[in-house]
Amino acid sequence: MPIAIDRRELQRMLGEEGAQLVEVLPKAEYDEDHLPGAIHLPLRRLETEARDSLDPARPVIVYCWDGA
Repeated sequence: MPIAIDRRELQRMLGEEGAQLVEVLPKAEYDEDHLPGAIHLPLRRLETEARDSLDPARPVIVYCWDGA
């Protein structure tokens, strides 16, 4: 079940738990600006590519910034 986390929890999870940070932005937006160390899995491909790209034993943090 997805939950919202704040910046402090994000940093804790990345450092202590080895969480995987996934950005679901379209490729052009990801190429223009993304968080350091983020894995790029566009939202439309997330379901089909997640199993091949992510470690199921580690937490996953999904991030998408909408500037609108």
